[in-house]
Amino acid sequence: MKYVAITSCSTGIAHTYMAAEALQIAAKEMNVEMKVETQGSIGAENVLTDKDIREADAVIIAASTSVNKDRFVGKKLIEVNVDEAIKDPKALIERASKLTTVYQAEKAAEQTKAAKEKNLGPYKHLMTGVSYMIPFVVAGGIMIALAFALGGINAGDQQGTLAAAFMQIGGGTSFALMLPVLAGFIAFSIADRPGIVPGMIGGMLANAIGAGFLGALVAGFLAGYVIMLLKQVIKIPKAFQGLMPVLILPLLSSMIVGLVMIYVLGKPFTALNNFMTDWLNGLSGINSIGLGIILGAMMAIDMAGPIGKAAYFFGVASLTSLQPGQTSMVMAAVMATGMIPPLSMALASLIAKDKFTAEEREAGKTAWVLGLSFITEGAIPFAAADPLRVLPSVVLGSAVTGGLSMLFKCGLAVPHGGIFVLPIPGAVSNLLGYIIAIAAGTVVAAFAVIILKKKKEVAVNA
Repeated sequence: MKYVAITSCSTGIAHTYMAAEALQIAAKEMNVEMKVETQGSIGAENVLTDKDIREADAVIIAASTSVNKDRFVGKKLIEVNVDEAIKDPKALIERASKLTTVYQAEKAAEQTKAAKEKNLGPYKHLMTGVSYMIPFVVAGGIMIALAFALGGINAGDQQGTLAAAFMQIGGGTSFALMLPVLAGFIAFSIADRPGIVPGMIGGMLANAIGAGFLGALVAGFLAGYVIMLLKQVIKIPKAFQGLMPVLILPLLSSMIVGLVMIYVLGKPFTALNNFMTDWLNGLSGINSIGLGIILGAMMAIDMAGPIGKAAYFFGVASLTSLQPGQTSMVMAAVMATGMIPPLSMALASLIAKDKFTAEEREAGKTAWVLGLSFITEGAIPFAAADPLRVLPSVVLGSAVTGGLSMLFKCGLAVPHGGIFVLPIPGAVSNLLGYIIAIAAGTVVAAFAVIILKKKKEVAVNA
């Protein structure tokens, strides 16, 4: 049999490619053909051709974001969360082999709705919005850091200079687009293309009135569900159906979302955003250390699953309220603690080879790169094989790193990149303390798992 698949995750960095690899390995072991298209942060790769789809016996979509399924009409299709392809790819292929119904155009709306509900509904919509927003945050943060590196604290005032240009690109443009993109693609995930216009308008308004990250979240969900409601209640003759996507839906939805944001949600969400900003800025001493410990535990407990994503969203949200030149202690703690699980497993498998299988030691080599790149999922193979010993160890190490990062008042201006953003001037505050925090947590987690693990029965060659 022959299968085609699409994998996609919220950030488009790790789960997308881990799921693709898992499906390909499982297919090879089951003696079936499998071609996987990955829809990651750099766009679609290994794209499925019309011939691939036509010859396939079934289609597998493993995604935590919205995937367009129009090209699969008439094919047997199964849609699951990306995690299912990583955890048990053989079972997923077995399920695909037993499909009896095909994806039909006239039933697409119902099938899409059912798939979205199965894939965690609002959580999936949020993940879609964040996945589109993150590149704007990364690009904007690095450009601002470069502007300050070239022109100092007053880089934005030096008209005509490269520093001022970087500041305009990063702070004036890329950062300004973060909230509209977040809201627009949350709405897109809910209502497809008609949701983008009211969503982005709602996000722009959230930015303009000071409602911040939370206001943009609400605007995105509001826009998506307003579009869904309008589709249900507005019935017009077929001769005028062409007006729905270009006039009626964007006009009415934008009016509704805009008025609600300005007159209903604006003031309370602005007040809430200001309260959260003041609270984060006012954290000191034991309070900040406690927050760092909690964020560290959250980042490690499910290896970038829903709990880890919640901590990551909190970190990204803290970036949206920064002024040029500022860094976020919360984001610094989140990224540092997310690096600990793979780094600690890499170190442990290097030091105590007799406590890891040959496959785990090989995975440890890859975990170095993944950990340094802030890809927490690099520790998943170790946690899956021995969760009772690995998870407590990495949670402990990440909590140590989070607490130390806050204690040392480390800050970060970008939401991703691992060690590769550390050399950029202005991207990290208290760089030495940050490195110490990461190293300490890595060592603590590594030795914790070494102590807890038993030696493998098979002898290990050095």
